[in-house]
Formats: sequence, structure tokens, C-alpha cells
Amino acid sequence: MSATPAAPDAPATPEKSDFIRQIVREDLARGKHAAIKTRFPPEPNGYLHIGHAKAICLDFGIAAEFGGVCNLRLDDTNPAKEDPEYVRAIQEDVRWLGFEWHDLRHASDYFEVFYLAAEKLIRQGDAFVCDLTAEQVREYRGTLTEPGRPSPFRDRGVDENLDLFSRMRAGEFADGSHTLRAKIDMASGNINLRDPALYRIKKVAHQNTGDAWPIYPMYDYAHSLSDAIEGITHSLCTLEFEDHRPLYDWCVDRVDLANSPELLEPLTSKGLPSEAAKPRQIEFSRANLTYLVMSKRKLMALVQAGLVDGWDDPRMPTLQGIRRRGYTPASLRLFADRLGVSKQNSLIDYAVLEGCLREDLDARAPRRMAVVEPLKFTLTNLPDDHVETLTFSNHPKDEAFGSREVPFSNALWIEREDFAEVPPKGWKRLVPGGEVRLRGAGIVRCDEVIKDDAGDIVELRGTLDPESRPGMEGANRKVKGTIHWVSARHAVEAEIRLYDRLFSVPDPDDDSDGKTYQDHLNPDSRRTAIGYVEPSAADAAPETAFQFERMGYFVADRRDHRSDAPVFNRAVTLRDTWAAKA
Repeated sequence: MSATPAAPDAPATPEKSDFIRQIVREDLARGKHAAIKTRFPPEPNGYLHIGHAKAICLDFGIAAEFGGVCNLRLDDTNPAKEDPEYVRAIQEDVRWLGFEWHDLRHASDYFEVFYLAAEKLIRQGDAFVCDLTAEQVREYRGTLTEPGRPSPFRDRGVDENLDLFSRMRAGEFADGSHTLRAKIDMASGNINLRDPALYRIKKVAHQNTGDAWPIYPMYDYAHSLSDAIEGITHSLCTLEFEDHRPLYDWCVDRVDLANSPELLEPLTSKGLPSEAAKPRQIEFSRANLTYLVMSKRKLMALVQAGLVDGWDDPRMPTLQGIRRRGYTPASLRLFADRLGVSKQNSLIDYAVLEGCLREDLDARAPRRMAVVEPLKFTLTNLPDDHVETLTFSNHPKDEAFGSREVPFSNALWIEREDFAEVPPKGWKRLVPGGEVRLRGAGIVRCDEVIKDDAGDIVELRGTLDPESRPGMEGANRKVKGTIHWVSARHAVEAEIRLYDRLFSVPDPDDDSDGKTYQDHLNPDSRRTAIGYVEPSAADAAPETAFQFERMGYFVADRRDHRSDAPVFNRAVTLRDTWAAKA
């Protein structure tokens, strides 16, 4: 299958230019590669988040732009932290973003190849079995300013190392008692090259291979060889892997799959293709956003502590979460384009992400009326049985959206915040004795304010100017404000979830004040209201997005929404309310 974005709404864009694409163009121009091949290689130990969306768009996007293909590979080398639930979610997220992979692969597909490659490294004198404990390995490794010390087991003979490694494979030894380590340079200024572990003993069942393996390869070793096996030409990863690149290249070069076809025999017997190319690792900056944390470990802690309602909580930065919040694939692709590709890590303002969603939904979301905090408004000059149908455009900027019919009666719900008994300076909405325009219905005046025994306002009563109806000459009479409404007789009660930023500070990862990220959780990140929506909004399918006029962009919840019990999530406000607070 092609790596071309599948989403029909992806806009045509001019040719992109950045340092990665320049490398690819140069490689193709000098005939280094017959075709481009990339991969997106997540570890299935959690849900994908916004940062992964940038990597997905880059991996799949570059493959598509240059006529190549992109694999989806699950780097499943740590079964203790992995789960099929995450595998399913990863595949769903990639497809939701609008991409399709060429091959679906797993690092576990290559376990036999990794093992044979490790034996080759031992025979070459490039690897040895070490008996040091994890704590001792740390002691021997040295520091950034002091070289490490060689393991006392570093000079074991080839035969002894092969024997010990085979016994590790057979499950003879306890977890942590032995590791297979590369023999590189204990004095290297790059600590990653100080005889790193290639294999560890971990007697944990694997989701794909069961109990077949009591040893598992380390990430750096498995990742580099997986890229080489699949013929990846450009291995794109984030900047934290820059210091790992020498180890990546060491593994690829020392194993030398292109000249070791016998190592690929396990794949041939399974019918799995292998290309044994030498990939080039290229690093780019991560997508870090203000008011969020992007660490899987920290996100996992929030879920496990019950501080959020699971991985798909709409406040979470996971792709499952922001999808449920109401973010669209097109808005995330636009966000990735706007971030661009660079070598400089930076903290991106969350408002940039919100702006991309507003831009997308402004063009694609039909308009509806909804009242989040309802206040009853009765028009006393209309009979109690008065019902009429008004016609509203579904989108003020695009006639192709058509129109809809909206019921109107003498009993309405208006937004509570659209009335002020004692208005502040500059107030343009409803006041006692004042007039406003009811959206699409005419001009109304408030004549009476009804309160309960506690003094709270429970109802407004007023009149509709019969000469101000749409199409009449009086409809053009000037009044200061326009408010929205829904017919109380026809409106459908809805649960409306008002989501905001999960954290109350721009950089929750900053612990210089002695507080942890959990101390900065925003207590107002979710508020639930019982409001009313017009019938055509209630009938919408889950994940349908609307602009609720004057209120923001909302989406029918993909899990809980039903036409007889609507649930809408606020995806984003109409403007940056956080900027207004600053």
C-alpha cells in the first residue's frame, strides 16, 4: 500500500523545504537510493500523543512526497510494559491521522535475527557476557568527566561467551544475573558507547512470542537492526537520540547484514522480506507544548492515580484524548506543517495548536445554537401555543452547507450570562427595560425579572417587536447586541462538558519551585453543565463537530453521545481566552 495520506480533506500544499527534505533530495539526486523508505516505530507501552503526531506526519509525509513507502513498526522489546491495547490504539491513531502503512512490522518479528547477529558479534570479539549487577555496571561506567572502567569479564574468550549466551537463551540464569554487552570504548566521551548492554535476561511472556524468549534485546540494538533489515533509507527520530547515533551506526556496521545473508535466514523461512540496507539516522526537534506534559511515564501516572478519566480523557494530550476532545486530523496535520522541522528544541505555545483547530473547524463545522447555562425568557405578547419555523444557514461563509429549519416559540432558553440586572460599563446585551436582537427572530425587550425566594433570577419576561421580524423593514432597526437562543418547547437537554487546559502553568515539567507537575493540575480543566441544544444538533452522529454560535466549537462525544441523551465536548473557544487572562 502507498504511504500517501488517505484523508480526502488534506489540502494541496507547496513543496516543503527543511534540512531533512534537503538531505533526501540530495541522496536521490546522486543515486544513493533507488527509492525512499521510512518507518514510524513507536514502542507499544502507552498511547500516542501530540508529539507523535508530528513524527507520524514527517515519517509518512516524506515517504509520500518522494514516491516512497513508510512502515509502521512496533518496537516491542520490553514486554513487561507493553500491551495489545496500545498496539490497537497506535494503529487506529495512525489511520485516523490520514495515513496508511506499507508493511506492519514488529521488532519481535526479528528476534531470531537479533540473536544470530549477537552471536556474530561475540565471534568477532565485539560482544561479551558480563556478570556485573546493574548497580555495579553503573559504578564501572564512570561519569561525564571521568572514563569508565572495563568489566572484569570483558576479556572472556569467544567460546565461553558463546556458551554463556546460549545458556542465557535457554533460560538457565536468573533475571539480572548476566547481560550481553557490546565491547566498544569505556573511555569514550559518549557514555552510550561505554560497552552498552545488547541483551538482558527478562523472563516475561511476550504478547507475540509467548514464553519463547527469556532474553530480550535492548532498544538501541533492536531498533538499528530493525531499520537495516527493513531497508529503511532515512531513520527519522527526535533529538534525544542524537547521542545514540554512534551506537546505532556501530550496530549496523558491525553486524553488516548486507554481507551476512545467513543471518536473515529466519526471515526467509517465514516469508518476511528483508532488504539489508544501511539506514541513515537523522534527528529533529520534538513538539513540546505549553500547559502539557508529553512524557508517557507522567501520563501513565495521571491515569493510574485517577487524576484523569483514562488515556482518552479529552484533557489528555494523547491522540485518543484530543480526538475525543474534538480535534481533527486536518488540524493536527496543519499543526505539524506550522511547526516545521528543525534541530532546535523549543516550547510551543498551546495557542498555536488551538489556532490550527479553529482554522480547520471555521471552514468545516456547521453552525448550531445551544445554551450552556440556560435562563428562561418568555415572550408574553405571543400566545402559549405559538410555534413557527425559522430558516437558518448552516454556514455563513459557505452556501454549500445548505440550511436548516429551527423551531421558535414564545418560551425560550437564553444564555444566563447574556442578561445583567446591573450591567457593567460597555454592556451590549440584555438588561431590564433594554432591547437586544434575537438571532434570526427579531428584536426583544425585557420587561420583567422573576426571582425565587432566595433572590435568584429564574425567568425573564418580555415582548417581541412584531415589526422587527426577518424581512420586515423594522428588522434593520439598530440595537446594541445580538444573542442566541433555543426554543424551550423543542430544545433537547444535553450534557455539555467544558474542557480547558490540563495544567495551570505554562511549563508543568519545571520543578524548580519544589512542586511536581501534578501540583499544577488545573482545577478548572473540566466543568460540566446541563444545557439545551436545538434538535438538529442532538440528532448528530458521534464525533460530529459544530460551532455553537457565540460559544465555541463543540463535538458530539464519541463514547457517550446519543440522540436521546446528547453529550457535547467543547473542543476550543472562539478566541484565545488564556491570552485575555494574561
